Amino acid sequence: MPMNLILDNDETHYREEIQHLTQWCSNNNLVLNTSKTKEVIVDYRRSRRTEHAPLLIHGEAVERVNNIKFLGIHITSDLTWSMNTAHLVKKAQQRLFFLRKLKRAGLSPQLLTNFYRATIESILCLSAAVWYGSCTAQGRKDLAQGIVGSPLPDLDSIYAGRMQKKARHVARRPYPTGKWTVQMYRFHLENDYGHG
Repeated sequence: MPMNLILDNDETHYREEIQHLTQWCSNNNLVLNTSKTKEVIVDYRRSRRTEHAPLLIHGEAVERVNNIKFLGIHITSDLTWSMNTAHLVKKAQQRLFFLRKLKRAGLSPQLLTNFYRATIESILCLSAAVWYGSCTAQGRKDLAQGIVGSPLPDLDSIYAGRMQKKARHVARRPYPTGKWTVQMYRFHLENDYGHG
């Protein structure tokens, strides 16, 4: 998923990055399926009148869309999380049906809590480190509804705990992300993309 900044309507660097990706795939016996490849343009300018040339891979135009699903997260061209939140709420509500059935069957609060954490909380927190901090107040409210009637941590607490855990993990790295040298960055690019 290459991402590049287009400045002053100059798409050269973006197009070159796509060429690098295409070449890397070719060198590693991988084929990019253009029919399954999508392009999302995020444009923060007030006037979005610039028409971007179609992205071509091996002469085929890549479909331009307003949103994509990437690793289970819905990403929109305006980078709001309402679509992602609505999708998560819908999935969680589908599983709440089973939780209610188990509650009516007389399962203990501990088993209900375990079921909730395994089947519902795991959905609500899917990649929360990416989107939850930018989620609207209404989105957070929608996500928090439908709790089982036994004390459970709210999503803010879960998010804070996961972010602290991630921060501890990053802090233990031998080279903190903020202090990468050019050599470390090149090493990272070469290992991930085969070019520097």
